[in-house]
Amino acid sequence: MKPIRTWIVDDESLARDRLRQLLADEPGFEVVGESASSRAALDDLPRARPELVFLDVRMPEVDGLAVARALGSRERPIVVFVTAFDSHALEAFEVHALDYLLKPFDRERLRRALDQARDQIERERRGDFDERIAALLAPRPAQPTKLRRVAVKTATGVAFIDVEQIDWVEARGNYVRLHAGPHTYVRRETLQHFSERLDARRFVRIHRSTLVNSQRVRAQEPLLHGDAMLVLQDGTRLALSRSYREQAERVFGG
Repeated sequence: MKPIRTWIVDDESLARDRLRQLLADEPGFEVVGESASSRAALDDLPRARPELVFLDVRMPEVDGLAVARALGSRERPIVVFVTAFDSHALEAFEVHALDYLLKPFDRERLRRALDQARDQIERERRGDFDERIAALLAPRPAQPTKLRRVAVKTATGVAFIDVEQIDWVEARGNYVRLHAGPHTYVRRETLQHFSERLDARRFVRIHRSTLVNSQRVRAQEPLLHGDAMLVLQDGTRLALSRSYREQAERVFGG
């Protein structure tokens, strides 16, 4: 496989030097350039068109999040944010960052990010050309990108959770509680907004304050007045309101 074209964006020269040195020891990655400011990056990246960008978050004038948002979606490289601050992790994930490295990171942590980038770029390179051309020739209404992972704050930092691992979600005012196996995570977002960014074929509203992963439903028990009780694979029991029953059963397959 030809080397992955990699670019570094950081306003600190020592940080750029260290990352460049670490990447020099990693086979399959070629640093083809770097930008010392966000303004320079906005000029450099569209022209250089790297496949992978290591992007600092906090920079003067324009931060790295704004740079990522400004990149055209059609030619957007894979972005790994690098920063000394964890307060922007949620926002980084919202702009579809592949990973979020907290300084100072070690070689092993960098390699985990590189493994993810390598896998994704290999999949993109193997993409069937004819299928992409056919998709371009058959215009269809643009669909919002559905979440595949969510970032949540934990006691030790930030965790990235695969959406498919979530069993069910409950509303708590302007927050949602994500239940994934034995773990529960809290995210600042309304249930309505969160549900709109999930795959409706998998996640279904069963109550005004509850979403459930349809793949986790083991059984349905009828109750009075058209309500029902859903039993999940781990034994969790959730109320299915009659207001949402028809819609939910279409997803469950009756």
